[in-house]
Amino acid sequence: MYIFQSREITKDFVKRAETNGFEALVLTIDFALFGLRHINLRNQFRPPPNVQSILLNKYKDSNTIKNFIDFSDPDADWSYITWLKSITKLPIVVKGVLTAEDAIAAADAGASAIIVSNHGARQLDSLPSTIEALPEVVKAVGRRIEVYMDGGIRDGTDVYKALGLGARMVFIGRPALWGLTHDGEKGVKKILEILKKELDNAMGITGCSKLTDINQDRVVHESYYARL
Repeated sequence: MYIFQSREITKDFVKRAETNGFEALVLTIDFALFGLRHINLRNQFRPPPNVQSILLNKYKDSNTIKNFIDFSDPDADWSYITWLKSITKLPIVVKGVLTAEDAIAAADAGASAIIVSNHGARQLDSLPSTIEALPEVVKAVGRRIEVYMDGGIRDGTDVYKALGLGARMVFIGRPALWGLTHDGEKGVKKILEILKKELDNAMGITGCSKLTDINQDRVVHESYYARL
């Protein structure tokens, strides 16, 4: 979910999620404005005109559609999470956290978990990679809430590093899309199998018999050896 200007749309989405058995809401907070995506500008990328979101069907003949198109609310603050908690019993996962300050603020506002994410590095140039930001965020919230991570996961060793630096779980995007493009659902399953095999291999080589054996002592920054 995004932080919509129209709270009626948010309420509708929450109701849909609850009705369809969703177990949590993921709220993306790093989309206050649409980023200047230079690669899209250079490539003259435009969304295909025949692609429509089924989420818009209810509003296509309503003025609410304008609020959806201009959906992000740049004036929103952490009280939005408090409001969202007041209309649902589903746990709220806050996505788009890169700093200790935001991690603490999300926890204070009532988030059940956070996702360290930089929106695929598409929103703003020069943002830190998520694996670089992860340790700071984990240290800031401790055991108060769970910390997840997305971005940059390309093989099983990347999963290993993220778990070692404190992530409870990782999300993948591009690899799943590559598998989908290659062979549909079977391709996605194959990607997941490859990642699992690579993670199992990394665990075996480093002497980890279970996921909880992977800890910060087993991961060093690439600059470590340059300083020796």
